[in-house]
Amino acid sequence: MNTNIHSLFKLDYGGKIEREIEKLMAAFDGMNFDTGRYPKRWLALKLLEADADILERMQTVPDGEKIIALAKQGSDHVQSMLGDEFDLLTADRRYGFINGIVRQSLHRPSMDRITLTDRIDDVVTHKWFGLPVFFAVMYVVFRLVIDVSSPFLDWTDSVINGPIANLFRFLLDLAPAPAWIHSLVIDGIVAGVGGVLVFVPGLLILYFFLALLEDSGYMSRAAFVMDRFMRVVGLHGKSFIPMILGFGCAVPAIYATRTIASRRDRILTALLVPLMSCSARLPVYVVFGLAFFGARAGTVIWAMYALGILVAMLAGMVFTRTILKPDASSAFVLELPPYRQPALKSILIHMWENTSEFIRKAGTMIFVTSVVMWFLLNLPWGVENQRDSYFGTVSGAISPVFAPLGFGNWETGGALVTGFVAKEIVVSTMSQIYLGGEEVLEAEPKTFSEDLIGIGRGFLDATISSGKILISIIPGVNLVDEETESEDTALSLALRESFTPLSALALLIFVLLYVPCVATLGAIKHEFGTSWAVVSAVYQTAVAWVAAFIVYQGGLLLGLG
Repeated sequence: MNTNIHSLFKLDYGGKIEREIEKLMAAFDGMNFDTGRYPKRWLALKLLEADADILERMQTVPDGEKIIALAKQGSDHVQSMLGDEFDLLTADRRYGFINGIVRQSLHRPSMDRITLTDRIDDVVTHKWFGLPVFFAVMYVVFRLVIDVSSPFLDWTDSVINGPIANLFRFLLDLAPAPAWIHSLVIDGIVAGVGGVLVFVPGLLILYFFLALLEDSGYMSRAAFVMDRFMRVVGLHGKSFIPMILGFGCAVPAIYATRTIASRRDRILTALLVPLMSCSARLPVYVVFGLAFFGARAGTVIWAMYALGILVAMLAGMVFTRTILKPDASSAFVLELPPYRQPALKSILIHMWENTSEFIRKAGTMIFVTSVVMWFLLNLPWGVENQRDSYFGTVSGAISPVFAPLGFGNWETGGALVTGFVAKEIVVSTMSQIYLGGEEVLEAEPKTFSEDLIGIGRGFLDATISSGKILISIIPGVNLVDEETESEDTALSLALRESFTPLSALALLIFVLLYVPCVATLGAIKHEFGTSWAVVSAVYQTAVAWVAAFIVYQGGLLLGLG
C-alpha cells in the first residue's frame, strides 16, 4: 500500500536535490541493493537527510556503509552549493508545496502587508505582462552571452590557433613525427576539438545567468507564467521545467519528466524538450551569427531560442489533437519561493559543473570523432581533394537533399550528418573541412615566456573589453568604441565563401530543429521505448527540412538572397 502511495505522488525538490536523489537510486540499482519494504525514492531521501533511525538500520545490512557514504557525499555537495543543511532544504520545499496548495484552495481576506516578493510578482506573473517579461529576460541573457563573451571567444581562438597549435608543431618537429601524424594532430585534433573549445567562454556565461535566474527564484515564476501558454498544447506549467533544463542539455531534461504524474504528459514533454536550444547548439549559433550577422548576432541567437519554444508549442498542439490526446486534467501546484539573493558560490559551482561536462565531452567524444573524421577525409590514402575522400563521397551523395534549403554542398551535408552524434560536432567537422587543409603562414618564432605574456595580455584585454560591454548595458552609458568590432575567427572567414546570410539563417533553423543527438534519443528510448525515439527523430527532421525550405525559398522570393 505504501509503495502505491509513493508512486502516485512525487514532490519535486528542485534540480540540485533531485539529481542527488536520482544518483542514490541509481546506486541502489547498480549495486543490486535490496531496499526491502521501503520505496527507493523515500529511502534515498531519508539517507540524504541523515535520518538517524534509517542510518542505524542501514549499518546492519550488506553494502550499507557504502550507501551511507554516497548519501553523505551527495548531501554535502548540495549543502556546499545552497548553503543550508539538506534536511532544512527539503523541509522548506515541503512547506512551500503545502503553502502553494493552501494559496490555491483557501480564500483569505485581503491583507495590508505586501512584501517585496508580492510587488515583483504583480509584474512578472501578471496575466498579460508575465510572458513579455519572460521573453525580455531571455533576450537580455542571450545578448549578454554573445556580447560579453565575444572578446573571450576571440582570445580563446587566438590561443588555440596560436601558442597551443605552435606547441604541438614544436613537439611534432622535435620527435620528429611523419607528415601524416603532423596532419592528424594539427588538421584533425587541434582543428576539430579546438574549433569547439573556442566557445567555452560563451557556455560559462550562459550557465552563469541560468543559475542566477534559478537561484533567485525567477525560474519558478517562468514555469507559472508559461502554464497558461502550455495548456494550449494540453500540458501544464510543470512540463516547462524540463523544457527549461533543455536549454542546458536535453538528456537530464528527458529524465526530469519523471516528476510529471501522467505518462501521456511525460511522453509529450519528452518529444518537445529536444526543440529547446541546448548548449551544444550554441557554438553553431555563435560561429554563424558572428560571421553573417555582426552586431545583430545576439538578436539572431535569441530568435533561435524563441523559435524553438514556438515550434514546440505548435508541435504540441498537433500531437495533442492526433496521437497524444489529453487524459484527465491534473492540478498544477507549484511553489513560488520568495526572491532571494543568489549565492555566488552556488552559481559558480553550477556554472563550472555544466561547463566541465561539456569540456569532458570535447575531450572524449569530440576527440574520437575528430580522429575518425581526419581518416575519412584522407582516405583513400593520398587523396588530394577532400571531395574525393570517403567522407566527401558519402556527403556529396546526400547533399542534394539540402540543396533546396540553400546549403547543398558536401561540406555542410557531411557536417550535419556528424551532428547526429552531438550538435557541437557540426562546428568541429566544419573546422576540419574548411581549416584542416589550410596553409598556415609561419609566424615569427616566440619563446615560451613570450607566449605566456601574450596569453596573459590577451586575457586582460578581453576582460577589460567584456567589462566595458557589461557596463554599457546601463542606459546612457557607452564605453564601447563603435568602430571596434569583434575579430572574426578563422572558421567564420571561411564560411563566408560558402554561405549567404539567408542560407546561414536557414542552416541555423535546420540545426535548431533537426534530429536530436544520439544521447537524447537514447534517453527517450530508455524512458518510453524505441517507437517514441523513432517518432522524435522522424518528426523533428521533417519539421526542420520544411522550416528551412520556407525560410530560404521565401527569402529568395522576397529578394533577400
